[in-house]
Amino acid sequence: MPAKKSNNWYIITGGPCAGKTTALKELERRGYKVQYEMARIFIDKEIARGKNIEDIRGDEGAFQKKMLKMKVELEKKLPKGKIIFFDLGVPDSIAYYQMAGLSTKDTYLTKAVEGSSYKKIFLLEMYPYKKDYARIQPKEDALKIQRLLESSYKRLGYPIVKVPVMPTVKERVDFILNNL
Repeated sequence: MPAKKSNNWYIITGGPCAGKTTALKELERRGYKVQYEMARIFIDKEIARGKNIEDIRGDEGAFQKKMLKMKVELEKKLPKGKIIFFDLGVPDSIAYYQMAGLSTKDTYLTKAVEGSSYKKIFLLEMYPYKKDYARIQPKEDALKIQRLLESSYKRLGYPIVKVPVMPTVKERVDFILNNL
């Protein structure tokens, strides 16, 4: 179990096509501080610089290590007392390391996970899978990621709230807020 720090941080997690970004946009619209997915932010910046997705994610292991370092550095700068909803947390990297064939015994990953802390994990059930410019894995991998994410947070002892697919994003976000 990671060392628990005093903060008001919550993780919105789930496999690709779980509706994480949509839920975060609604939370942000309601006045909450949110932190969008580091990988998507990075990919968007690199594409704007003229790179293609194959260049950016050609070495998936190196990509995942870079994303973890970026998450850790970001969290060091954020206020601990403010409620913040994150699109994926540091422990999500465990699942993504496994998918990339990297060792989850990696020293940096282990220290990063041990140094992370969140009040609660909201695991969003997935909508039907759709690929896009940044979401390149096959559906089977997306489903495997969903299982690995849940397994990682359970092993770490975090409280997990499963968020079902609901007719509207408003209902889904209401469910999250009612379970803080």
